[in-house]
Amino acid sequence: METDKSLVMNIKTGDKKAFGILVEKYKKVAFRLALGLVGNKDDAYDISQEAFLRVYRSAHTYDTKQPFLPWFYTIISNLCHTWLKKRQHRLNNTLDVDDSSFLLIDYGNPEKTMVKEETMELLRKALMELSFEDREIISLQHFRGMSYDEIADILKIPRGTVMSRLYYARKKLAKLMKEQYA
Repeated sequence: METDKSLVMNIKTGDKKAFGILVEKYKKVAFRLALGLVGNKDDAYDISQEAFLRVYRSAHTYDTKQPFLPWFYTIISNLCHTWLKKRQHRLNNTLDVDDSSFLLIDYGNPEKTMVKEETMELLRKALMELSFEDREIISLQHFRGMSYDEIADILKIPRGTVMSRLYYARKKLAKLMKEQYA
């Protein structure tokens, strides 16, 4: 199996098969990362597609001494940030999340399921009220399951900064959840 670096090197030479392999390998990751940042499935799909086009077009700028995923994440993050700036005026303030990751339906206890669904709705609303940076760090850690070190690599910040940003983002999220619940 080819490494990410060798795939990108092959893409630099115009190898469409290598590009297809890279897309297949990262399409779910790209979609989920975008979804966690923009909160809308359709937009996340479009952004992930655009991210792959940018990889193809700018493969020549990739530094093969660096890991692929942080470079790719930067592309996705920049696209999401631009998308959010353009659409700040949108009335749609909902967040689509992959509910299967968070909501386990208890068919034996409909009341418990309803409470979980209500909690998910509060979480969606609160996440959309966070800044891009706070939503980003929470999404990477809690919804994508990345470690502090992985997040540090992707965001190109020290591990301690990841821990600090995550701490304060969680506090803001908890405050927003309490305000909505009250």
